[in-house]
Amino acid sequence: MIRWKKRGLIIQPNPKLFWCKTHAMIPTPYQIDEGTYKIFFSGRNDQNQSHIGFAIVSLRRKTEVLSICKKPVLLPGRLGCFDDNGVTPSCVLRINSHEVALYFIGWNPGSTTRMNLFGGLAISRDGGRSFRRWSEAPILERSKCDPLINTAPWVVKDGRGFRMFYVSGRDWKHKDLPRYNIKTCFSNDGKNWIREGRVVIDFKNMNENALARPYVIKEKKLWKMWFAHKGTAYRLGYAESRDGITWERNDPMAGLAPSAEGFDSEMIEYAAVVKYQGRHFMFYNGNNYGYEGIGLAEEDTCG
Repeated sequence: MIRWKKRGLIIQPNPKLFWCKTHAMIPTPYQIDEGTYKIFFSGRNDQNQSHIGFAIVSLRRKTEVLSICKKPVLLPGRLGCFDDNGVTPSCVLRINSHEVALYFIGWNPGSTTRMNLFGGLAISRDGGRSFRRWSEAPILERSKCDPLINTAPWVVKDGRGFRMFYVSGRDWKHKDLPRYNIKTCFSNDGKNWIREGRVVIDFKNMNENALARPYVIKEKKLWKMWFAHKGTAYRLGYAESRDGITWERNDPMAGLAPSAEGFDSEMIEYAAVVKYQGRHFMFYNGNNYGYEGIGLAEEDTCG
């Protein structure tokens, strides 16, 4: 179990930037060099629509934000597309020698239900400086095995191919309350996916409604997943696997709980964990889905 020491907010919204007036939601790291990361996240404009931008963060000596982009790298899609009301990052990964993939969540208002959420893909051919949609259609659309929400793709290279962990809708309790768990699927190229509806993390009881934003790393042949779960308010969950397919859930191992006060006193979710000089660092959101920004916790190696 990793023991965490909280460092407080590290990335905050900036009302002077049109795309980031509120929120810094779902931290999504992409390593630039040893100890330096581009942390993608979504801020919201004055219409509450999410746009994807990034901050450059250094973990060397004293953790600090070096810069925040002035313009977003991905805006909401065209009217009528699956992402016309907002985009939020979920994974950034180099998929081959000349392409960096930005997997994202597309937001679209519903009618009989509050919203529709599907997974999209944008590609960079300049090392992650700019992105263009690979398709205006989602890469995670409704299917026979996934007829409802399909979103929040997290992708890991697995042998010669790619394994995705994603959020899949189970049902709606009512118009404003969906239930969704975490499934897995496979791809040869990181773009086209074979889905069989295999659940990897399921609800622990009927009071649990959401299993969100899987974040998966592999360390010494062990797969580790942090995810968010909630009945009424989000908390962090954790699971481990030997093969990436069969998982054992052990939520206390997540090791991070809400604070007594402050930006993460009510909720804690959307963890992203990186490792630098033998220590783990966790970026995460707190109350109201990252309304105040992104927090940082460091592995406590003392004691």
